[in-house]
Amino acid sequence: MNIKRAKQEIKDSIEAYLKKNEYGEYEIPSIRQRPILLMGPPGIGKTQIMEQIARECGIGLVAYTITHHTRQSAIGLPFIREKEYGGTTFSVTEYTMSEIIASVYEKMEKTGNKEGILFIDEINCVSETLAPTMLQFLQCKMFGNQKIPDGWMIVAAGNPPEYNKSVRDFDVVTLDRIKKIDVEADYGVWKEYAYQAGIHPAILAYLEIRKEYFYRMETTVDGKAFVTARGWEDLSRLIQVYEELGKEIDREVVHQYLQHGKIAKDFANYYALYKKYKEDYGIERILQGQFQPETIQRLKFAAFDEKLSVVELLNGKLSELFKNCWKTDTYVTQLFSWLKQMKARESVEEIVKEAKEGLEQRKQAEQIGKEEEYIFKDVIADLEGYSRMQQREHLDFPAAFEKIREDFQEKTRKREREIEETQEALYHAFEFMEEAFGESQEMVVFVTELNVNYYSIQFIKENGCDKYYQYNKGLLFDEQQEAISTELENLKQKMRLSE
Repeated sequence: MNIKRAKQEIKDSIEAYLKKNEYGEYEIPSIRQRPILLMGPPGIGKTQIMEQIARECGIGLVAYTITHHTRQSAIGLPFIREKEYGGTTFSVTEYTMSEIIASVYEKMEKTGNKEGILFIDEINCVSETLAPTMLQFLQCKMFGNQKIPDGWMIVAAGNPPEYNKSVRDFDVVTLDRIKKIDVEADYGVWKEYAYQAGIHPAILAYLEIRKEYFYRMETTVDGKAFVTARGWEDLSRLIQVYEELGKEIDREVVHQYLQHGKIAKDFANYYALYKKYKEDYGIERILQGQFQPETIQRLKFAAFDEKLSVVELLNGKLSELFKNCWKTDTYVTQLFSWLKQMKARESVEEIVKEAKEGLEQRKQAEQIGKEEEYIFKDVIADLEGYSRMQQREHLDFPAAFEKIREDFQEKTRKREREIEETQEALYHAFEFMEEAFGESQEMVVFVTELNVNYYSIQFIKENGCDKYYQYNKGLLFDEQQEAISTELENLKQKMRLSE
């Protein structure tokens, strides 16, 4: 299955394992709560989804890469204890608490979450001395003589043997005590995540043409040649920062992330073309409704990969606008919530203190993502600004709140202007697409990309778009999708022949 389905399976298991009966006991007793084993190739997001799951389910997370541990850190250090059996005293070996188990208790203390996930990565790559401990862990939920606390479920991840020489197979006894989920790389699922994560449009445009290059693992005379989802995401962030710094992205830079010579060269060449298309077609001017007839004419006779690149350029820029609108709306909505409380309590200082404490509590509980945290910090900065304004101007609360209300109204107007500008950009994008392509497969690609982009879906849901509804209803049929797939396959064959 793909990583999206695997994530949902884990969330469903958490919901089932943590359900209690009327006596406060777990419906599925601990002994029947099978550990989950995710098996799949490296770099497809097995580790990454665990933080998302814990945050979305409101539970704790302790994560370990077990290959970094020794037998001693996993099961604890031995010590001698005197015990009496049948009137005779014996020296008995016991173990200190496992570092891993101790981390679970520390997490419970720190976050206040009594339930959570203990995630063990690379579980089938442990050393020979640690292998029996891992089998005991999966079968009995124990490290040495220390048991995993009730309410904490075990999720482990490993790689199939074709990806790692040090992999150890699990026996039937162990496999019969776990929930095994086989995960595969899936570009369609990753693309949904990519829009939300802000992956560079050039990468999305390239992978639309070269889907088979999304994930590659090959053995060559020079060793392993590979490309993973993790590689594409890390390369995306580097490109974004390099573009801000004015640095060059060439084949050598790309190959540091895409460790497959042919794919690295291919993408580097495409990226150079992508930048050229961006300049030649003037994407920002198009979104302002300023495109010339010669631009339309040139595009009509362009190759399919060039047409697709322009579509992706449009979608990429629109995605930035959609995300900015989402951030502004989230920020204004959150600020409004705090101002309502401020008015009810007639105190600025009290609200500033409570907001800071609220953010700190969510960070301590690890229940806030980075994007949301940054928005929360912006809101707190505004609240602190209001407090300084009140103190600087020596205002009583009614006078201070009147000024705060005026400032908030300006922020609301700014949000409305941003929404209007984004609506206009979306309208001009459709206008350009109509003139350049009409009801063609390029239009289907354009609308399809809007349908998989989290931020575009949220924007259109809130603000509407007649053109989107028109084409979404009229174009997205199976035969249209089939036509695009055929065209893409023909393009791939041409590109292979030219190599």
